[in-house]
Amino acid sequence: MITAIREVRRAKGLTLEHVARACDPPTTAQTIGRLETGTRTVSVAWLNRIAAALGVAAGDLVTLPDRTTLPVAALLDGDGAHAPRSPLHATPPVAAPGAVAVTVVASVGDYRTDDRIWCAMLAPDAFARALNRDVLVPRPGGRFVFGRLIGREAGDRLHLLPPGPGARQLVVADPPWIAVATMLVRTL
Repeated sequence: MITAIREVRRAKGLTLEHVARACDPPTTAQTIGRLETGTRTVSVAWLNRIAAALGVAAGDLVTLPDRTTLPVAALLDGDGAHAPRSPLHATPPVAAPGAVAVTVVASVGDYRTDDRIWCAMLAPDAFARALNRDVLVPRPGGRFVFGRLIGREAGDRLHLLPPGPGARQLVVADPPWIAVATMLVRTL
């Protein structure tokens, strides 16, 4: 099995020691290095431990034949663009179960035409996690409201501020779910 543990670790700016300490239970940097290079067999249990330590899904650590990666041509910082010291690859995002997308068909607020907003669905008991984030909220009759979740009252009355200048606050009572924006995909 070919893994992308090293690529994900480096993309997150972590050392072998950081990942080893973040594992539950902790392990050694040498063990993580062996798992990265393939000198030690990576089991599903190890994939799950390392994925949790890196804050990613276990599937993000496995390179599959039909899964494409993009070569990283440059690293950008305050001093400009620089070539990476060694070859790096970026794994394009993979949709999670229960994810939905919003397509922007006309620029509004910070969003531009043709932007895609990836959203993760939340049940009512998790609505508080979306405060001060952009959310998609279903309304009766197949309609939706999209905006910044600025407040929540008892009984799940949600206060939203739609994007754009001069937008008025909207209140939606007892939605069965909401979808919080997690990623913006923008064509340049």
